[in-house]
Amino acid sequence: MSNEASPNLETPTWHAVDASHIANQLGVAPDRGLYADEVKRRRPKYGDNVIEKRIHRGPARILAAQFADFMIMVLIAAAVISGIVGEAMDALAILVIILLNAIIGFTQDYRAERALAALQQLAAPSARVRRDGHLITLPSSELIPGDIVLLEAGNLIPADLRLLEAAQLQVDEASLTGESVAINKMIDPLTAPDLGIGDRKNMAYKGTLVTKGRGIGIAVATGMSTQLGQIAALLQQDVDAKTPLQKRLVVFGRRLALAILVICAVILFVGLLRGEPLILMFLTAVSLAVAAIPEALPAVVTISLALGARKMASVNALIRRLPAVETLGSVTYICSDKTGTLTENQMRLEALHVDGEIHEKALPSEGELGQHLGMALALSNDVFVDEQGDPVGDPTEVALFEAAQRAGFSKTELENNAPRVAELTFDSDRKRMTTLHKTQEGVIAYTKGAPEEILSCCRDVVVDSGAAALDAEALQQQAEKLAGQGYRVLALALRHWPALPAELSPDQIETDLSFLGLAALIDPPRPEVADAVALCQTAGITPVMITGDHLATAQAIAERLGICQPNDGVISGKALARLSDQELAQRVGDIRVYARVSPAQKIRIVEALQQRGEFVAMTGDGVNDAPALKRADIGVAMGLIGTDVARESSQLVLLDDNFATIVTAVREGRRIFDNIRKFIKYTMTSNAGEIWTLFLAPFLGLPIPLLPIHILWINLVTDGLPGLALAVEPKEPGTMRRPPRPPNESIFAHGMWQHMIWVGLLIGGVSILAQGWAYRSGSAHWQTMVFTTLTFAQLAHVMAIRSERESTFKIGFLSNRLLLGAVSLTVLLQLATIYVPVLQPIFKTQPLELGELAICAALALIVFVAVEIEKGLVRRGVLYSQRG
Repeated sequence: MSNEASPNLETPTWHAVDASHIANQLGVAPDRGLYADEVKRRRPKYGDNVIEKRIHRGPARILAAQFADFMIMVLIAAAVISGIVGEAMDALAILVIILLNAIIGFTQDYRAERALAALQQLAAPSARVRRDGHLITLPSSELIPGDIVLLEAGNLIPADLRLLEAAQLQVDEASLTGESVAINKMIDPLTAPDLGIGDRKNMAYKGTLVTKGRGIGIAVATGMSTQLGQIAALLQQDVDAKTPLQKRLVVFGRRLALAILVICAVILFVGLLRGEPLILMFLTAVSLAVAAIPEALPAVVTISLALGARKMASVNALIRRLPAVETLGSVTYICSDKTGTLTENQMRLEALHVDGEIHEKALPSEGELGQHLGMALALSNDVFVDEQGDPVGDPTEVALFEAAQRAGFSKTELENNAPRVAELTFDSDRKRMTTLHKTQEGVIAYTKGAPEEILSCCRDVVVDSGAAALDAEALQQQAEKLAGQGYRVLALALRHWPALPAELSPDQIETDLSFLGLAALIDPPRPEVADAVALCQTAGITPVMITGDHLATAQAIAERLGICQPNDGVISGKALARLSDQELAQRVGDIRVYARVSPAQKIRIVEALQQRGEFVAMTGDGVNDAPALKRADIGVAMGLIGTDVARESSQLVLLDDNFATIVTAVREGRRIFDNIRKFIKYTMTSNAGEIWTLFLAPFLGLPIPLLPIHILWINLVTDGLPGLALAVEPKEPGTMRRPPRPPNESIFAHGMWQHMIWVGLLIGGVSILAQGWAYRSGSAHWQTMVFTTLTFAQLAHVMAIRSERESTFKIGFLSNRLLLGAVSLTVLLQLATIYVPVLQPIFKTQPLELGELAICAALALIVFVAVEIEKGLVRRGVLYSQRG
C-alpha cells in the first residue's frame, strides 16, 4: 500500500466501510503509520486537531451593549433631568441602578462565552501514535487524518477513529451520546449507513473515555470535523434569546416613555394656559416625568430574581443567569434526559425469571437453584470493593453483585471456598463471559451473557429437584418480553467438571451448560419523579423524555413515570432523521419519548417546539447536550454527573440531578413573576394616581396640587422600600394549578391594565377630594393634605394588592413582615416631613391637625376597601379572566 496516496475524506459513513478499505483511502499502512514527509504534507491541509475558538467581543463592546436597551437610555435621561432640577440624590440613585444592571449583564454575557473554553478541556493532551513504523507519543493537537492511534484503559480518545483492533475494548460515550453503559467495541463493518452515533460500535469518538481493554484505530476526522467539533460549531451559533420578562419589559419601557412624555407636555401646556409660572410648570413636568418612570423596576426585577435564585439554591437548583428564574415560570415543555435525572443512574436487579416464575428484586430463598443463582451473581463478575467499602466495576455487574450481597452471598467469603482459577472474558462476538472456580467437588463454571447466546449453549435447565428439559423457545420469548418492558436482560448458566479442563476455549467451556435463569436489570425511576411529572401536567407543562438510551428502555421508564401512555408517540433517532422539518413540526406536539437521538436532532426538537410557540426547558449532562441546552429557552445542566461544557451552556444547574427539583424551580419562577407583576401594578397605579392628581386639579378650578419636591419625595418613599418588599411576597395559592403564561401574553393581562386605570383614578380622586375640601374651607394646609393623602393612598394600595385574588385578611397582614415594616417606616417618614420643624421648609409642608390627618387616612382607606371589593368580584368570576 502506498503511503503517498492522497486521503479521501468524503466518506460520511466510516462505520459501514471495511477497515482495510479505509486505510487504503487514507493512504496509510496500519503496521507502519504515516511517513514523516506525508505528515508534513497533510498538516497544512487539515490544521491542528483542536476545537476552534470563535472571535469573541471584547470586554468594552460587551459592556457598551448593556447600555443599548431603550429602558436603560430612558433611565439615563431621567438621571440627567434629576440632576438638572437639583435632585442629586435621585440622580445618583438612578445611576447606581443603571451601573448595577450593567455589571450584572456584563457578567452574564462574559460567563456565557466560557462554554467553548470548557469544551476544549475535553481534548486529550497527548496520544500514542504509530508513525514511520515506530510508536511515539505526541500532543493530540498534532494528529491528522490517517494517523494510527493506540488506545488503552484510561485514555481520552484524541480524534474520531475507525477501529482496526479491539481487545475487550469498552468506551464510555455518556458525554457524547447519553448512553449510561460503557459500549463494547468491535471492528467489523456495520451494514446500516444511518446508524446513530451510539450504535456505531466500530468507531471511537474524540472526547470519550476508554474504560477497559485496548485497541488501535485510524484517525478519520480531527479538529472541527470530529463529532465533538461539530458540537462546538453548533455552540458557536450564539442564539441566546431574551427571556419572556426581558421581552415584556422592552415593550413596556418604550410605551411608558412615550406616554409619559405626552402627558408631561399636556400638563405643562395646561399649566401655562392657566397662567402658572413657566419655571414652576417646567420643573413640575420634569419632576412628574422622573417620578412616573419606574426607575426602581430594574432593581426590583434584579432583587426579585436574586432572592429567587438564593431560595432555589437551598433546594439544589443553582441559577447561573438570573433571568432564568423568571423563564422557568413560562416553561410549557420540559425535555428531560433519562439517566440520572428521571432515574437513579444506578443499575439494579429488578426481577429474576427462574424455573418458570418471576421473583421480584430477590433470589429464590431456598434450594439448590437459589444457591447456584446466588453464587453465580456473586462470583461471575469483576467487581471489587474500594477503601470506602463501595463496589466498583461495570454498572451491570455491580447490580448483580449487590443483589447477591442482599441475599447473603458475599463474594469475599465465597471466593475463599471457591477461588477463581480461570476465566473467559466477555467479547462482543460471543456476547458472554465465564468464570471458573475450584470447589471441593471439582470445578464449576458460571456463564452469563445475552439470552440468545446462552440458550444456544445450554442442554438442560436447573430446577430444585435437579435438572429438567430445556424449552429454549419459551425462555427466549420470556427474555424478549422482559426486554420489551425496558429491562436489560442477562441469562445465567453453569457447568461442572471433576477437574480444570486442559483446553480453556469457548468451544470447550461454554457448551453443554445448564440454564439457571434470566436476570432483568434496569436503572429505576427516582421515587419522587412520578409526582413531579403529575404536578407538571396539572400545571399545563408537558414533560418529554429525550435520551440516548434504547427506545424500549426509554418508553418503559416513561410509562412508569406517567410521561407517556402506551399509545402515545415515541420515536427513535433513526426515524426522526427521516422526518422533514415540516413533518416534525406536525408531529412534535404528540411525541413524548425520543430515543437514540444525536446532538443536532435535539436542537431540531427544541426548534420545532419553539416554532409552535412553546417555551422549552432542556436538561442534559454531556457534551452532546450542550448545543440543545444553549438553544432552549432555559438549559438545565446536571451538577453531579454533568460536564463543564453542559454547565457552562446552561442557565440552571441541578445540584442533585433530580427532575423534581426542576418542578420546584418552576414553582418559584411563577412566584417571582407574580411578584414582579405586583410591583409593576403597584408602581404604575401609584404613578397614574400622581398624574391624575396633577392633570385633573386645574380642570376642576384648583391650583397645581403638588410641588416638584413633593412628587420626587412620594416617588422615593413609596416606590422604594414598599415596592422592593413585594419581591418576597409568598406564592399565590394555586400557583401550580394554572397553565403557563402564553409566550405572547401582555404583562398587563388578566385585568392589570384596567386595575391601573381605575385605581389610579381613585387615588387621584381621593387626593383631589382632600385638596378641594381643604382649599374650599380656606385651610392653609391644603397642599400638605394632598401630599399626605396621596402618600397614604399608595401605601393602602400596596397592602391590598399582595394577592391578585385572595383577601388580605385571609393571607394575613403578618405573612410578609418585610412589607409591613416598609409601610410602617414610610408612614413615619411621611409624618416626619409634616411635623419635624427642620424638614418643613425643605418640603414646604404645614403641620396638620389631628382631624386633618384622620381625613387623609380615611380617604386612603377607601382605596384599600375598593381593591378588596375588586378581588372579591374576581373570585366570583365577575371581573377579568384570572389564572388559577
